[in-house]
Order: sequence, then C-alpha cells, then structure tokens
Amino acid sequence: MGKTFDLTGKVVLVTGGNGGIGLGMATALAQAGASVAIWGTNADKNARAVETLRAHAEAEAFTCNVADRDAVDAAMAQTLERFGRLDGCIANAGVSGRGARSFLDITPDEWQRVLSVNLDGVYHTYQAALRHMVARAEAGDPGGRLACVSSLASVSGAARNQHYAASKGALNAMTYALAVEFARYGITANAILPGWIATDMTENAMATPKFAEAAGKRIPARRWGEPADFGGIAVYLMSVASAYHTGQLLQIDGGYFRF
Repeated sequence: MGKTFDLTGKVVLVTGGNGGIGLGMATALAQAGASVAIWGTNADKNARAVETLRAHAEAEAFTCNVADRDAVDAAMAQTLERFGRLDGCIANAGVSGRGARSFLDITPDEWQRVLSVNLDGVYHTYQAALRHMVARAEAGDPGGRLACVSSLASVSGAARNQHYAASKGALNAMTYALAVEFARYGITANAILPGWIATDMTENAMATPKFAEAAGKRIPARRWGEPADFGGIAVYLMSVASAYHTGQLLQIDGGYFRF
C-alpha cells in the first residue's frame, strides 16, 4: 500500500472488533502494520479474533461492555497500559433492533437497550479516547483518528426500526460536531455507513429468502457486502492519507442508497 497507508507504529482500537465488520476492519489494520486493540463482551470470540490478528501484527483483546462507563474507563486504562498510546479509535460496537411489528410496539426498555450501546457506548468510548489524544496534542504530539460505524438506516426510512435509526442518526450529528471541535488538535472524525452486509447481525434477514432476494436486486453491485469490504476504508481513515478528511459520512453499500 506504500508509506501513505503504512500504519506501522500506530495503535488502533476497534470496539466490537471480535467479529463481523469490526473484525474485517481490525484484520486490515493489522495487515497494514498497526497494533490493534479490540474490545468485546464475548471472551471466546475475543480470543479467536486476537489469534487471527496476531498472524499480522501485535494485538490484544479486552472484555468491555461499552454501555458501561466504568467498564470503558477500565478498558481504556488497560489498553493504554498495554500499548502506551492510542492513535485511532473505531467505535463499531452496536446492537440491532429486535424486529418490532411497528414503532408503536417498541417498548421503553427496548428503546433504551439500543441507544445505550449504539449511542451512549460511542460517547463513552470517544470521551476516553479523546482525553488521551488531546493530552498528547497539548504535549506536542498532535493527531488522532476517530471513526464510528453508523448505518444507512440513519439517512433512509427504517420502518419498525426507529430506535436503531435514531441511534445511528445521532452518531452522524456527533461526528460533525467532533470534527469541528477537535480539528485544532489534528484529530479527525468521520462516520462509516454500511448498507446490507452479511454478518451475524443480519443473519435473520439473509435467512428470509423473499427479503434477501428483494434487497439483493436493489444493490447495484449485485451482492451483499462482506466484512472484508470495510478493510480499505478503515486503513484510509486511520492513516496520514486522511489528515484533511473530516466531518464526513462515508457510505459503503455497493451503491444501494443511490439506486
């Protein structure tokens, strides 16, 4: 990839990096030379993911529920103790809505379950990462990369999934505000908006032939995305190549949104 995309010496955190899109991004980052920290709630998946990543670069996993502020602060302290610094943070951890029949059926508990991970979890993670990045910038070492995984649901109508769409739409707005406030420290903030991607989160949708076929016909690329399709954007956003690219929503969807 050349020096522009060489992440040797960089440390990147990927929350929810033990599977799906997160692991796809973490793998590409490791292949580009970055040391990678992943946070996840499943210890077995964490261990398997680290084994995969260590074939390419230094990697470590920490058990963390990003909806828990104390757990995030503890995991960040462990990450910094292990690697000594943090150059990039990809807030990818998230949960889906549980298929309500209508917006009218979404309970307050279900609403809060989705927002506590998808929105509050990014808030907790970003604050912990930014404290370190800003302190480093003030000490003469500016720079830092923030990227969150939003969704096409944040910019399109998501019937029966308003809680999920709301959580991701809020991430878009947060991205704009962070990009403006922290540019003075050399820190960028961008959001990635996946379309229909084959992961555990979309397993039920893919297992419904009528829906899978209808969605597939709407994708100009004529296939569902794969976790590996997010490797390139992850490396770019964490590299020096993206130093002047901030405050953007980047759709990775095979052309779905434009069809």
